[in-house]
Amino acid sequence: MQMVTRFPGGARVDTEFGPYVVRTDQPPQAGGGGSAPTPFDTFLAAIGACAGVYVLGFCRRRGLPTEDMRIVQTMDVDPIAGMVTSIHLDVLVPPGFPEKYRDPLIRAAEQCTVKRHLETPPRFVVRTLTDAAAEMEMGPP
Repeated sequence: MQMVTRFPGGARVDTEFGPYVVRTDQPPQAGGGGSAPTPFDTFLAAIGACAGVYVLGFCRRRGLPTEDMRIVQTMDVDPIAGMVTSIHLDVLVPPGFPEKYRDPLIRAAEQCTVKRHLETPPRFVVRTLTDAAAEMEMGPP
């Protein structure tokens, strides 16, 4: 899959892939307009959303209701480095949710692809190319 990131103005950065565009911005105190989440906030939201996909699938396969269910995500941050040190995902289930499904529901949430990639991170290769070199290597956009 190829994703293309563009700079539409100000501190906004948009990433396009397939028919989708993920729009990000910086808050006003960081020179942006605050028109969209920051890239890092989008990344963090992807963790909860991904776990949610697995929780939803688990419940659907078993005919379990999800109307009053939600995942609350909180992060611990190192105050000196400003880095997230732990991420907590609390799956809040409705009253009467079957006890026998609580541990399997946790295991389902732990299958999140985003989480698994963080546990075994990919190698990053960052480089510069001219448009012509990129087109020769990757094909036209």
